[in-house]
Amino acid sequence: MEVKIKLLSPKLGKEIPLPAYATPGSAGMDLRACIDEPLTLAPGARAKVPAGFAMALPGPEYVALVFARSGLAAKHGLALSNGVGVVDSDYRGEITMGLINLGTEPYTIQPGERVAQMVILPAVQADLTPALELDDTQRGAGGFGSTGKA
Repeated sequence: MEVKIKLLSPKLGKEIPLPAYATPGSAGMDLRACIDEPLTLAPGARAKVPAGFAMALPGPEYVALVFARSGLAAKHGLALSNGVGVVDSDYRGEITMGLINLGTEPYTIQPGERVAQMVILPAVQADLTPALELDDTQRGAGGFGSTGKA
């Protein structure tokens, strides 16, 4: 399935490549650091890194989710400070990535480096209804670890 999304970007496609899927089977498109000079994050340090574009999702039936790139997270500890970024369909500002260095060594982000990935997904808005009870299930109210280890 393909959805058309408009991008507003003064730098992308000229100085910095547009967000793109690395392979035909990629679920997420790579987002690049749209910065003018290298940015070093010390262990534990955070920074807002611009992606260099704003966008218009087609409507409230879509959401863009921003995730860490697994290679940077596993090798260097570079992650999103909020875990997963949520871009609502009515947001029109620049996409930025809150990055944090969870590693033990400083990490330097280079201009144009792929630092996150964005997935466009269908979104459903719930109609919440207060209730006095819920239907029973096999699991019930069992929480963390209640289904066993294996």
